[in-house]
Amino acid sequence: MKPLTLAATVAFLLSAVPAIAAPLSEVTGVDEDDMLKLRSGPGMGYRVVVGLPNGTILRNYGCDRVGGTPWCKVSLRDVRQLKGYVSGHYLKDR
Repeated sequence: MKPLTLAATVAFLLSAVPAIAAPLSEVTGVDEDDMLKLRSGPGMGYRVVVGLPNGTILRNYGCDRVGGTPWCKVSLRDVRQLKGYVSGHYLKDR
């Protein structure tokens, strides 16, 4: 039997490890007539990508405090390509 190269061994081992999914968070606490703004960057000065109503489920990739507000990098649970930042004040762990 031919020995595996280092690259082949690493590739084999990584294929056996399940991908670690980002924890889920739910949008909560937004006024009924408003939406949480998903922004292109971590702060109020960034462009709004889309509004998210209460109950929206997000994948949370981590939060950093910017000027007193925790800004969390997120994507929609079912549409991971739609990514941005939201205020962590409106997220509840699931």
